[in-house]
Amino acid sequence: MPPTGVTRPPTRRFALDNGLRVVLAPAAKSPTASVWVWYRVGSKNEWPGVTGASHWVEHMLFAGSPRYGKGDIDRAVVRVGGELNAFTSTDQTAYFITVPREHLSVPLDIESDRMVRALLTDGEVDRERTVIHSEREGAENWPEFRVEEELYQLAFRHHPYRWSVLGSRDDIEHLSPATLRAYYRRFYGPRNAVLVVAGGFDAGAVEQEVRTRFSPLPATGDDVTVTTVEPAARGERRSEISGPGTTPLVEVGWRTPALGEPGTAELVVLDILLGGETAFFSVGTGWRRTAEHPSSRLYRALVDPGIAVRASSDWRYGVCPGLFVVRAQAAARVPVERLEERLFGAVEALGRIGPSRAEIEEVRTKVRRGADLAYEGASRTGFRLGFFSSLRDLEFEDELLRTVLRVSPSQARDAARRWLGAESRAVVRYRPSPEAADA
Repeated sequence: MPPTGVTRPPTRRFALDNGLRVVLAPAAKSPTASVWVWYRVGSKNEWPGVTGASHWVEHMLFAGSPRYGKGDIDRAVVRVGGELNAFTSTDQTAYFITVPREHLSVPLDIESDRMVRALLTDGEVDRERTVIHSEREGAENWPEFRVEEELYQLAFRHHPYRWSVLGSRDDIEHLSPATLRAYYRRFYGPRNAVLVVAGGFDAGAVEQEVRTRFSPLPATGDDVTVTTVEPAARGERRSEISGPGTTPLVEVGWRTPALGEPGTAELVVLDILLGGETAFFSVGTGWRRTAEHPSSRLYRALVDPGIAVRASSDWRYGVCPGLFVVRAQAAARVPVERLEERLFGAVEALGRIGPSRAEIEEVRTKVRRGADLAYEGASRTGFRLGFFSSLRDLEFEDELLRTVLRVSPSQARDAARRWLGAESRAVVRYRPSPEAADA
Protein backbone atom coordinates (compact mmCIF):
# COMPACT_ATOMS: atom_id res chain seq x y z
CA MET A 1 0.00 0.00 0.00
CA PRO A 2 1.35 3.48 -0.81
CA PRO A 3 2.54 5.62 2.12
CA THR A 4 -0.62 7.78 1.98
CA GLY A 5 -2.85 4.72 1.78
CA VAL A 6 -4.68 5.99 -1.32
CA THR A 7 -3.50 5.75 -4.93
CA ARG A 8 -4.28 9.41 -5.52
CA PRO A 9 -2.45 11.14 -8.38
CA PRO A 10 -0.09 14.04 -7.63
CA THR A 11 -1.92 17.36 -7.42
CA ARG A 12 -1.11 21.04 -7.58
CA ARG A 13 -3.32 23.04 -5.24
CA PHE A 14 -3.71 26.80 -4.88
CA ALA A 15 -6.31 29.45 -4.10
CA LEU A 16 -7.15 32.67 -5.87
CA ASP A 17 -7.61 35.99 -4.07
CA ASN A 18 -11.37 35.78 -4.58
CA GLY A 19 -11.51 32.55 -2.56
CA LEU A 20 -11.70 29.99 -5.37
CA ARG A 21 -9.83 26.82 -4.45
CA VAL A 22 -8.19 24.99 -7.36
CA VAL A 23 -6.95 21.41 -7.63
CA LEU A 24 -4.99 20.33 -10.72
CA ALA A 25 -4.26 16.65 -11.33
CA PRO A 26 -2.34 16.27 -14.61
CA ALA A 27 -1.97 12.81 -16.15
CA ALA A 28 0.42 13.00 -19.07
CA LYS A 29 -0.95 9.97 -20.93
CA SER A 30 -4.65 10.72 -20.53
CA PRO A 31 -6.42 11.50 -23.83
CA THR A 32 -9.15 13.41 -22.00
CA ALA A 33 -9.41 16.23 -19.49
CA SER A 34 -12.24 16.65 -16.99
CA VAL A 35 -13.29 19.95 -15.40
CA TRP A 36 -15.38 19.87 -12.25
CA VAL A 37 -16.80 22.77 -10.28
CA TRP A 38 -18.06 21.89 -6.81
CA TYR A 39 -20.14 24.35 -4.81
CA ARG A 40 -20.52 23.76 -1.07
CA VAL A 41 -24.18 24.60 -1.51
CA GLY A 42 -27.06 22.16 -1.34
CA SER A 43 -30.52 21.70 0.10
CA LYS A 44 -29.06 22.22 3.59
CA ASN A 45 -28.82 25.94 2.76
CA GLU A 46 -32.50 26.31 1.95
CA TRP A 47 -35.42 27.21 4.21
CA PRO A 48 -39.20 26.79 4.07
CA GLY A 49 -40.47 28.70 1.06
CA VAL A 50 -37.34 28.12 -1.03
CA THR A 51 -36.85 24.36 -0.73
CA GLY A 52 -35.57 22.95 -4.00
CA ALA A 53 -33.72 26.19 -4.85
CA SER A 54 -30.28 24.55 -5.10
CA HIS A 55 -31.53 21.92 -7.55
CA TRP A 56 -33.32 24.65 -9.51
CA VAL A 57 -30.15 26.73 -9.72
CA GLU A 58 -28.33 23.64 -10.98
CA HIS A 59 -30.74 23.59 -13.93
CA MET A 60 -30.52 27.33 -14.49
CA LEU A 61 -26.75 27.36 -14.97
CA PHE A 62 -27.40 25.65 -18.30
CA ALA A 63 -30.03 28.22 -19.32
CA GLY A 64 -28.06 31.35 -20.12
CA SER A 65 -24.97 33.43 -19.26
CA PRO A 66 -23.26 36.33 -21.06
CA ARG A 67 -21.40 34.16 -23.58
CA TYR A 68 -23.63 31.09 -23.64
CA GLY A 69 -27.32 31.26 -24.40
CA LYS A 70 -29.78 28.49 -23.62
CA GLY A 71 -28.54 25.27 -25.24
CA ASP A 72 -25.17 26.72 -26.20
CA ILE A 73 -23.27 24.93 -23.44
CA ASP A 74 -24.49 21.52 -24.56
CA ARG A 75 -23.76 22.32 -28.19
CA ALA A 76 -20.26 23.60 -27.43
CA VAL A 77 -19.35 20.44 -25.51
CA VAL A 78 -20.91 17.97 -27.94
CA ARG A 79 -19.24 19.76 -30.86
CA VAL A 80 -15.80 18.79 -29.52
CA GLY A 81 -16.81 15.24 -28.58
CA GLY A 82 -17.27 15.83 -24.87
CA GLU A 83 -19.86 14.98 -22.23
CA LEU A 84 -21.34 16.97 -19.36
CA ASN A 85 -23.73 16.72 -16.45
CA ALA A 86 -24.49 18.06 -12.99
CA PHE A 87 -26.11 16.99 -9.72
CA THR A 88 -27.31 18.43 -6.43
CA SER A 89 -27.23 16.84 -2.98
CA THR A 90 -27.91 17.97 0.56
CA ASP A 91 -24.41 19.47 0.92
CA GLN A 92 -23.04 20.08 -2.59
CA THR A 93 -23.81 21.02 -6.16
CA ALA A 94 -21.37 19.81 -8.82
CA TYR A 95 -20.91 20.31 -12.56
CA PHE A 96 -18.56 18.38 -14.81
CA ILE A 97 -17.45 18.56 -18.42
CA THR A 98 -15.06 15.97 -19.87
CA VAL A 99 -13.53 16.63 -23.29
CA PRO A 100 -10.62 15.50 -25.46
CA ARG A 101 -7.54 17.07 -23.92
CA GLU A 102 -6.95 19.50 -26.81
CA HIS A 103 -10.31 21.15 -26.08
CA LEU A 104 -9.77 21.85 -22.37
CA SER A 105 -10.31 25.59 -22.87
CA VAL A 106 -13.98 24.96 -23.72
CA PRO A 107 -15.10 23.81 -20.23
CA LEU A 108 -12.85 26.37 -18.53
CA ASP A 109 -14.52 29.15 -20.52
CA ILE A 110 -17.99 27.80 -19.73
CA GLU A 111 -17.41 27.49 -16.00
CA SER A 112 -15.78 30.91 -15.63
CA ASP A 113 -18.71 32.47 -17.51
CA ARG A 114 -21.52 30.95 -15.42
CA MET A 115 -19.94 30.87 -11.94
CA VAL A 116 -21.33 34.29 -10.96
CA ARG A 117 -22.92 35.55 -14.20
CA ALA A 118 -25.76 33.12 -14.92
CA LEU A 119 -28.75 35.18 -16.01
CA LEU A 120 -31.74 33.38 -14.43
CA THR A 121 -34.22 35.46 -16.43
CA ASP A 122 -37.88 35.45 -15.46
CA GLY A 123 -38.87 33.62 -18.61
CA GLU A 124 -36.28 30.86 -18.27
CA VAL A 125 -36.99 30.36 -14.55
CA ASP A 126 -40.70 29.93 -15.27
CA ARG A 127 -40.03 27.57 -18.17
CA GLU A 128 -37.78 25.46 -15.97
CA ARG A 129 -40.46 25.41 -13.27
CA THR A 130 -42.47 23.06 -15.49
CA VAL A 131 -39.46 20.73 -15.91
CA ILE A 132 -38.76 20.60 -12.17
CA HIS A 133 -42.42 20.13 -11.35
CA SER A 134 -42.52 17.17 -13.75
CA GLU A 135 -39.37 15.76 -12.14
CA ARG A 136 -41.02 15.98 -8.75
CA GLU A 137 -44.20 14.30 -10.03
CA GLY A 138 -42.18 11.53 -11.65
CA ALA A 139 -40.33 10.87 -8.39
CA GLU A 140 -43.59 10.68 -6.45
CA ASN A 141 -44.66 7.76 -8.64
CA TRP A 142 -41.95 5.65 -7.02
CA PRO A 143 -42.75 4.19 -3.57
CA GLU A 144 -39.05 4.38 -2.69
CA PHE A 145 -39.04 8.18 -3.08
CA ARG A 146 -42.16 8.61 -0.99
CA VAL A 147 -40.80 6.35 1.75
CA GLU A 148 -37.48 8.14 1.88
CA GLU A 149 -39.06 11.58 1.97
CA GLU A 150 -41.30 10.44 4.81
CA LEU A 151 -38.31 8.96 6.67
CA TYR A 152 -36.32 12.20 6.60
CA GLN A 153 -39.29 14.26 7.76
CA LEU A 154 -39.76 11.77 10.58
CA ALA A 155 -36.10 11.69 11.63
CA PHE A 156 -35.44 15.44 11.35
CA ARG A 157 -37.91 17.96 12.72
CA HIS A 158 -35.79 21.10 12.64
CA HIS A 159 -32.65 20.59 10.56
CA PRO A 160 -32.80 21.33 6.79
CA TYR A 161 -31.84 17.74 6.03
CA ARG A 162 -35.54 17.05 6.58
CA TRP A 163 -36.62 18.17 3.09
CA SER A 164 -35.95 16.57 -0.26
CA VAL A 165 -33.37 18.00 -2.66
CA LEU A 166 -36.24 18.36 -5.14
CA GLY A 167 -38.08 20.66 -2.75
CA SER A 168 -41.75 20.66 -1.83
CA ARG A 169 -44.46 20.78 -4.47
CA ASP A 170 -45.78 24.06 -3.02
CA ASP A 171 -42.37 25.76 -3.12
CA ILE A 172 -41.78 24.63 -6.72
CA GLU A 173 -45.09 26.19 -7.70
CA HIS A 174 -44.60 29.51 -5.89
CA LEU A 175 -40.87 30.31 -5.73
CA SER A 176 -40.37 33.53 -7.71
CA PRO A 177 -37.59 34.26 -10.24
CA ALA A 178 -36.42 37.16 -8.06
CA THR A 179 -36.11 34.89 -5.02
CA LEU A 180 -34.19 32.28 -7.00
CA ARG A 181 -31.81 34.93 -8.36
CA ALA A 182 -31.22 36.21 -4.84
CA TYR A 183 -30.45 32.69 -3.64
CA TYR A 184 -27.96 32.19 -6.48
CA ARG A 185 -26.23 35.52 -5.90
CA ARG A 186 -26.02 34.90 -2.18
CA PHE A 187 -24.41 31.47 -2.17
CA TYR A 188 -22.82 30.71 -5.54
CA GLY A 189 -19.39 32.17 -6.15
CA PRO A 190 -15.67 31.59 -5.78
CA ARG A 191 -15.70 31.59 -1.98
CA ASN A 192 -17.92 28.51 -1.95
CA ALA A 193 -16.39 26.74 -4.95
CA VAL A 194 -13.67 24.22 -5.74
CA LEU A 195 -12.42 23.95 -9.33
CA VAL A 196 -10.84 20.62 -10.26
CA VAL A 197 -9.06 19.86 -13.53
CA ALA A 198 -7.95 16.26 -14.06
CA GLY A 199 -6.48 14.38 -17.02
CA GLY A 200 -4.21 15.25 -19.93
CA PHE A 201 -2.77 18.77 -19.70
CA ASP A 202 0.30 20.76 -18.76
CA ALA A 203 -0.09 21.94 -15.17
CA GLY A 204 1.80 25.21 -15.62
CA ALA A 205 -0.16 26.27 -18.68
CA VAL A 206 -3.52 25.36 -17.16
CA GLU A 207 -2.71 27.13 -13.90
CA GLN A 208 -2.07 30.30 -15.87
CA GLU A 209 -5.30 29.88 -17.84
CA VAL A 210 -7.28 29.31 -14.65
CA ARG A 211 -5.81 32.44 -13.08
CA THR A 212 -6.59 34.47 -16.20
CA ARG A 213 -10.18 33.29 -16.48
CA PHE A 214 -11.25 33.08 -12.84
CA SER A 215 -9.24 35.74 -10.98
CA PRO A 216 -11.40 38.64 -12.27
CA LEU A 217 -14.55 37.11 -10.73
CA PRO A 218 -15.83 38.89 -7.59
CA ALA A 219 -15.33 37.23 -4.21
CA THR A 220 -18.97 36.22 -3.71
CA GLY A 221 -20.50 33.39 -1.72
CA ASP A 222 -21.97 33.79 1.78
CA ASP A 223 -21.09 31.41 4.60
CA VAL A 224 -22.88 28.09 4.00
CA THR A 225 -22.45 26.76 7.54
CA VAL A 226 -25.70 25.42 8.99
CA THR A 227 -26.12 26.37 12.66
CA THR A 228 -29.40 24.53 13.30
CA VAL A 229 -28.84 21.59 15.63
CA GLU A 230 -31.36 18.76 15.59
CA PRO A 231 -32.32 17.74 19.16
CA ALA A 232 -31.44 14.20 20.19
CA ALA A 233 -33.98 11.54 19.24
CA ARG A 234 -35.97 10.30 22.22
CA GLY A 235 -37.74 7.06 21.49
CA GLU A 236 -38.71 5.30 18.32
CA ARG A 237 -40.66 7.27 15.70
CA ARG A 238 -43.02 5.56 13.27
CA SER A 239 -45.03 6.34 10.18
CA GLU A 240 -47.02 4.29 7.71
CA ILE A 241 -47.99 5.33 4.18
CA SER A 242 -49.66 3.58 1.28
CA GLY A 243 -49.92 3.85 -2.46
CA PRO A 244 -49.42 1.94 -5.69
CA GLY A 245 -47.03 -0.97 -5.54
CA THR A 246 -46.70 -4.73 -5.51
CA THR A 247 -45.19 -5.63 -2.12
CA PRO A 248 -44.52 -3.76 1.14
CA LEU A 249 -41.40 -1.72 1.87
CA VAL A 250 -39.72 -0.95 5.17
CA GLU A 251 -37.07 1.76 5.63
CA VAL A 252 -35.37 2.54 8.92
CA GLY A 253 -33.06 5.42 9.79
CA TRP A 254 -30.82 6.20 12.74
CA ARG A 255 -29.26 9.60 13.35
CA THR A 256 -25.47 9.47 13.13
CA PRO A 257 -22.48 11.80 13.54
CA ALA A 258 -21.32 14.16 10.82
CA LEU A 259 -18.59 13.06 8.45
CA GLY A 260 -15.24 13.23 10.24
CA GLU A 261 -16.67 13.11 13.75
CA PRO A 262 -15.95 10.18 16.08
CA GLY A 263 -17.76 7.12 14.78
CA THR A 264 -17.13 7.83 11.10
CA ALA A 265 -14.85 4.84 10.46
CA GLU A 266 -17.07 2.44 12.39
CA LEU A 267 -20.17 3.56 10.45
CA VAL A 268 -18.36 2.91 7.17
CA VAL A 269 -17.60 -0.61 8.38
CA LEU A 270 -21.20 -1.19 9.51
CA ASP A 271 -22.40 -0.08 6.08
CA ILE A 272 -20.17 -2.66 4.39
CA LEU A 273 -21.18 -5.41 6.79
CA LEU A 274 -24.91 -4.79 6.40
CA GLY A 275 -25.10 -3.64 2.78
CA GLY A 276 -21.92 -5.03 1.24
CA GLU A 277 -20.19 -1.86 0.06
CA THR A 278 -19.16 1.68 0.94
CA ALA A 279 -19.46 4.66 -1.36
CA PHE A 280 -16.07 5.98 -0.23
CA PHE A 281 -14.08 3.00 -1.51
CA SER A 282 -16.34 1.39 -4.09
CA VAL A 283 -14.90 -0.75 -6.86
CA GLY A 284 -17.69 0.34 -9.23
CA THR A 285 -17.61 3.35 -11.53
CA GLY A 286 -20.27 5.33 -9.66
CA TRP A 287 -20.59 6.79 -6.19
CA ARG A 288 -23.82 4.96 -5.42
CA ARG A 289 -24.30 1.21 -5.35
CA THR A 290 -25.47 -0.42 -8.55
CA ALA A 291 -25.81 -4.08 -7.52
CA GLU A 292 -26.91 -6.39 -4.74
CA HIS A 293 -24.23 -7.91 -2.52
CA PRO A 294 -25.00 -11.56 -1.70
CA SER A 295 -22.28 -11.65 0.96
CA SER A 296 -23.84 -8.82 2.99
CA ARG A 297 -25.68 -9.52 6.23
CA LEU A 298 -28.95 -7.98 5.07
CA TYR A 299 -28.95 -10.00 1.85
CA ARG A 300 -28.23 -13.24 3.68
CA ALA A 301 -30.84 -12.55 6.36
CA LEU A 302 -33.67 -11.39 4.10
CA VAL A 303 -33.13 -12.18 0.43
CA ASP A 304 -31.59 -15.65 0.67
CA PRO A 305 -34.47 -17.09 2.74
CA GLY A 306 -37.08 -15.47 0.48
CA ILE A 307 -38.31 -12.80 2.92
CA ALA A 308 -37.32 -9.89 0.67
CA VAL A 309 -36.55 -9.32 -2.99
CA ARG A 310 -33.93 -6.73 -2.07
CA ALA A 311 -32.30 -5.39 1.08
CA SER A 312 -29.55 -2.82 1.52
CA SER A 313 -27.98 -0.21 3.77
CA ASP A 314 -26.61 3.24 3.13
CA TRP A 315 -24.83 5.57 5.52
CA ARG A 316 -26.03 9.05 4.49
CA TYR A 317 -23.02 10.99 5.77
CA GLY A 318 -23.01 14.77 5.67
CA VAL A 319 -21.30 17.92 6.89
CA CYS A 320 -23.99 17.80 9.59
CA PRO A 321 -25.18 14.69 11.44
CA GLY A 322 -27.02 12.48 8.96
CA LEU A 323 -28.77 9.11 8.82
CA PHE A 324 -27.77 5.48 8.63
CA VAL A 325 -30.49 3.85 6.55
CA VAL A 326 -31.50 0.22 6.00
CA ARG A 327 -34.34 -0.78 3.68
CA ALA A 328 -36.01 -3.87 2.30
CA GLN A 329 -38.82 -4.77 -0.09
CA ALA A 330 -40.89 -7.81 0.78
CA ALA A 331 -41.13 -10.87 -1.40
CA ALA A 332 -44.57 -11.88 -2.66
CA ARG A 333 -47.08 -12.69 0.11
CA VAL A 334 -44.67 -11.69 2.89
CA PRO A 335 -46.47 -9.33 5.32
CA VAL A 336 -44.80 -6.07 6.27
CA GLU A 337 -44.68 -7.11 9.94
CA ARG A 338 -42.54 -10.16 9.14
CA LEU A 339 -40.28 -8.14 6.85
CA GLU A 340 -39.72 -5.57 9.58
CA GLU A 341 -39.04 -8.21 12.21
CA ARG A 342 -36.35 -9.87 10.11
CA LEU A 343 -34.80 -6.52 9.20
CA PHE A 344 -34.55 -5.52 12.85
CA GLY A 345 -33.15 -8.93 13.69
CA ALA A 346 -30.29 -8.59 11.22
CA VAL A 347 -29.32 -5.19 12.61
CA GLU A 348 -29.67 -6.19 16.25
CA ALA A 349 -27.53 -9.31 15.73
CA LEU A 350 -24.64 -7.09 14.72
CA GLY A 351 -24.88 -5.28 18.05
CA ARG A 352 -25.27 -8.44 20.10
CA ILE A 353 -22.34 -10.52 18.94
CA GLY A 354 -20.59 -8.30 16.40
CA PRO A 355 -18.85 -9.38 13.21
CA SER A 356 -16.38 -12.23 13.02
CA ARG A 357 -12.73 -11.65 12.28
CA ALA A 358 -13.30 -13.18 8.86
CA GLU A 359 -16.02 -10.60 8.14
CA ILE A 360 -13.74 -7.75 9.19
CA GLU A 361 -10.98 -9.08 6.96
CA GLU A 362 -13.43 -9.18 4.07
CA VAL A 363 -14.36 -5.56 4.80
CA ARG A 364 -10.70 -4.57 4.73
CA THR A 365 -10.15 -6.41 1.45
CA LYS A 366 -13.06 -4.56 -0.16
CA VAL A 367 -11.83 -1.21 1.12
CA ARG A 368 -8.26 -1.78 -0.07
CA ARG A 369 -9.49 -2.86 -3.49
CA GLY A 370 -11.70 0.21 -3.74
CA ALA A 371 -8.84 2.49 -2.71
CA ASP A 372 -6.61 0.96 -5.37
CA LEU A 373 -9.18 1.64 -8.11
CA ALA A 374 -10.47 4.97 -6.82
CA TYR A 375 -8.72 7.23 -9.32
CA GLU A 376 -9.21 5.47 -12.64
CA GLY A 377 -9.87 7.90 -15.50
CA ALA A 378 -10.09 11.68 -15.73
CA SER A 379 -13.78 11.99 -14.88
CA ARG A 380 -13.64 9.77 -11.82
CA THR A 381 -10.47 11.50 -10.64
CA GLY A 382 -12.13 14.90 -10.97
CA PHE A 383 -15.16 13.68 -9.09
CA ARG A 384 -13.19 12.24 -6.22
CA LEU A 385 -10.80 15.16 -5.82
CA GLY A 386 -13.71 17.60 -5.81
CA PHE A 387 -15.84 15.55 -3.45
CA PHE A 388 -13.23 15.39 -0.70
CA SER A 389 -11.93 18.92 -1.30
CA SER A 390 -15.38 20.49 -1.01
CA LEU A 391 -16.55 18.45 1.98
CA ARG A 392 -13.28 18.30 3.93
CA ASP A 393 -9.85 18.08 2.27
CA LEU A 394 -7.81 15.51 0.38
CA GLU A 395 -5.90 14.44 3.49
CA PHE A 396 -9.20 13.39 5.07
CA GLU A 397 -9.44 10.60 2.46
CA ASP A 398 -6.13 9.16 3.70
CA GLU A 399 -7.20 9.49 7.32
CA LEU A 400 -10.51 7.79 6.57
CA LEU A 401 -8.84 4.83 4.89
CA ARG A 402 -6.40 4.36 7.76
CA THR A 403 -9.07 4.51 10.45
CA VAL A 404 -11.48 2.20 8.59
CA LEU A 405 -8.75 -0.44 8.21
CA ARG A 406 -8.09 -0.28 11.97
CA VAL A 407 -11.68 -0.96 13.08
CA SER A 408 -11.83 -4.17 15.10
CA PRO A 409 -14.75 -6.61 15.47
CA SER A 410 -15.46 -5.35 18.98
CA GLN A 411 -15.42 -1.70 17.84
CA ALA A 412 -17.89 -2.51 15.08
CA ARG A 413 -20.13 -4.32 17.57
CA ASP A 414 -20.02 -1.41 20.02
CA ALA A 415 -20.80 1.06 17.22
CA ALA A 416 -23.86 -0.97 16.21
CA ARG A 417 -25.05 -0.91 19.82
CA ARG A 418 -24.47 2.81 20.13
CA TRP A 419 -25.83 4.09 16.82
CA LEU A 420 -28.34 1.48 15.63
CA GLY A 421 -30.44 0.95 18.73
CA ALA A 422 -34.21 0.44 18.88
CA GLU A 423 -34.72 3.48 21.09
CA SER A 424 -33.55 6.01 18.49
CA ARG A 425 -34.76 4.69 15.17
CA ALA A 426 -37.27 6.16 12.73
CA VAL A 427 -39.35 3.55 10.89
CA VAL A 428 -41.48 3.96 7.78
CA ARG A 429 -43.72 1.21 6.45
CA TYR A 430 -45.18 1.31 2.95
CA ARG A 431 -48.22 -0.81 2.19
CA PRO A 432 -49.40 -1.27 -1.40
CA SER A 433 -52.95 -0.03 -1.81
CA PRO A 434 -55.12 -1.52 -4.55
CA GLU A 435 -57.39 1.51 -4.32
CA ALA A 436 -54.45 3.87 -4.89
CA ALA A 437 -53.25 1.78 -7.84
CA ASP A 438 -56.70 2.02 -9.45
CA ALA A 439 -57.12 5.74 -8.79
